[in-house]
Amino acid sequence: MNYLAHLHLGGPAPQQLLGSLYGDFVKGSLEGRFAPQIEASIRLHRHIDSFTDTHPVVLASLARFTQVRRRFAGIALDVFFDHCLARHWPEYGRQPLRQFTHGFYQVLLAEPALPGRLAHIAPSMAQSDWLGSYADFATLEQVFAGIARRLSRPEGLAGVMEELDRLYVPLLDDFRAFYPLVQAFAASHRAQAGPLVD
Repeated sequence: MNYLAHLHLGGPAPQQLLGSLYGDFVKGSLEGRFAPQIEASIRLHRHIDSFTDTHPVVLASLARFTQVRRRFAGIALDVFFDHCLARHWPEYGRQPLRQFTHGFYQVLLAEPALPGRLAHIAPSMAQSDWLGSYADFATLEQVFAGIARRLSRPEGLAGVMEELDRLYVPLLDDFRAFYPLVQAFAASHRAQAGPLVD
């Protein structure tokens, strides 16, 4: 799961949205670093990642990639699943995608103390509507180019768009099979955590 999916799965309250995104930018122990609701959402983000990384449907998806790209297949699949979610948002979201992303960007830009790299990319994320742009498959090429710049072996993502294009239909089928399962998993964890306290 990538940014959009985590935001959709983590809950609609502002601190849930922030924590859902922070999970990609905050590492290590959380005790006392953030407000309790944000920490709870970061933990949920980590639980979702663990659930996803070990699920048989996802493992089968990863096995579809060629051996030369298998090491980076997880990155490719995370981004592609966000594309699937954005492209087919009306099947999963309760409000239009543009409304959802705009509301999130308002929360993001109103937060004065974003962690680490997120503080630097947040303005661009909002201005260019990164989350909504995932609906366009061609946009993923720019996403992978940005990811590659942060990898020690960027060549591992060379040709990834061609491979995703070849695997588009079976990977979309995998997404449709898996996403309701991770939705139920996240909803169960949120329910166990109880209501948010202002």
